[in-house]
Amino acid sequence: MLILAGIVVLHITTIILLLVATIDNAWWITDKVSTDLWGKWELSDSVWHYTNLKNYPEEYLQTIQATSVLACVFAILALFVFVAQLFTLPKGQRFTFTGILQLIACLCIMIAASIYTAELHAGDTKGSYGHSYVLAWISFVLTFLLAVTYLVLRKKSE
Repeated sequence: MLILAGIVVLHITTIILLLVATIDNAWWITDKVSTDLWGKWELSDSVWHYTNLKNYPEEYLQTIQATSVLACVFAILALFVFVAQLFTLPKGQRFTFTGILQLIACLCIMIAASIYTAELHAGDTKGSYGHSYVLAWISFVLTFLLAVTYLVLRKKSE
């Protein structure tokens, strides 16, 4: 029972990290600019102004946005499927479907962070990756660990 609670807590934590990484405005930061997947915040006269991402390649940006959102959707769906499988899966069976959904979420966030790394700020020398970018990579690791856990885990037979 303690293992089950730990898995659920880790899964919920991963979902929260994925949502924060997707929504928050700190994928790329400088002294006067904070950029997320949806827009750019620029500091001028001590006031932050929101602008669209005009200088980014649209095809890469849309791919990053879509895969980040899909990672959140698949992680949330995997949690619901896991809870449903707890009640419907025959004893001794593996949580394969939940593991596959987690693996898809893992691949989606990896694709988003990888494209962001390789295409959007590869030549920039001013600025650094923000906490949302770091959370995306942490979410990748956690979703991968959860996927492996679900694929190995069997429903206990009592």
